[in-house]
Amino acid sequence: MIRNESEYQEAVRKLVFEKNRLEEHRARLIERGLTEEEMKTVLDPILSFHLQFSEEVEYYEKLKRRELPDIENFKGIGHILIAARIALGVSQRELASRLGVSNSQVSRDERNEYFGITVERASRVAEALGLKMHTKVELTEDMSANRVLENA
Repeated sequence: MIRNESEYQEAVRKLVFEKNRLEEHRARLIERGLTEEEMKTVLDPILSFHLQFSEEVEYYEKLKRRELPDIENFKGIGHILIAARIALGVSQRELASRLGVSNSQVSRDERNEYFGITVERASRVAEALGLKMHTKVELTEDMSANRVLENA
């Protein structure tokens, strides 16, 4: 995950470099007379890397436009906290200051995507970012059916 502007700039540079490398590689394969199937076999790993990198850049750009993803059942809470910080234009340093912790602590937390974070700590980070998070609780059909069977 791209977490700051310098990582984004580096990713964009790599993306352009990889695109040019891919085009050059494709041209060399054509010169060698490879079939489409052979070229696909050779180029698939490069294309896969390029696609993944491209998706990361697009995701960061969406965050900068304040387009945040939804989360379900708290899965991805760490990811959304990082995404919100980016969308709000708050640096890791600024967040650390707001939380009263070291820059390295925020960097470490984000590198681990806040793995194992408590609800209280997530709430503290959200408040430091000025976020207002909503939780919607829905009973799934499976759970409702189990409850009816237990009461029967």
